[in-house]
Amino acid sequence: MKVRIKKSAEGLVHVFGPGPGRWRGAPDVGAPLATGAAIGELEVLGRLHPLALPKTVGGVVVEVFGAGHARVPVDHATLLLQIDPRAQTGAGAGASEEHAEATTAGLVFVSPMSGRFYHRPSPDKESFVTVGDTIVRGAAIGLLEVMKTFNRIAYSGDDLPERARVVRIVPEDGADVSRGDVLLELEPA
Repeated sequence: MKVRIKKSAEGLVHVFGPGPGRWRGAPDVGAPLATGAAIGELEVLGRLHPLALPKTVGGVVVEVFGAGHARVPVDHATLLLQIDPRAQTGAGAGASEEHAEATTAGLVFVSPMSGRFYHRPSPDKESFVTVGDTIVRGAAIGLLEVMKTFNRIAYSGDDLPERARVVRIVPEDGADVSRGDVLLELEPA
């Protein structure tokens, strides 16, 4: 589902809901969002529809409607987020401030949502990626378990190169991560 956007006179981007439902998985205030970043899901009649920013919008979240609530009732006129595009981060777009040191050290791939991160598809299988591997856009790098659902995470991002070499896998296998946490430290390949 597509969100609607409108620029304010102050230069902020207002993001509105696409229609009626319950919004969940909102980003935190202060979280940097890359263009096209996931901004949660809209639950409509029991089905989840992913919501993402348009490819032309990115920046830092300055306000979240219904912050602190698990599922917020919204409609097409509900303001979901306010984003400051002037605070857009560079190579680490989508990384949280606590990972600023890793961001300045090089390229990073960050978690698109919160959940439990797994390095391999099952305990008896090999890891999706290991240190030293070269990955390409679209390659699976791990699984993210969210509410007992396993989501395959693929290497992607407008601010990342087509090919990159894995320098470090940050979270341990089975560790809980938050949206924006660094999953992989990379270098151009």
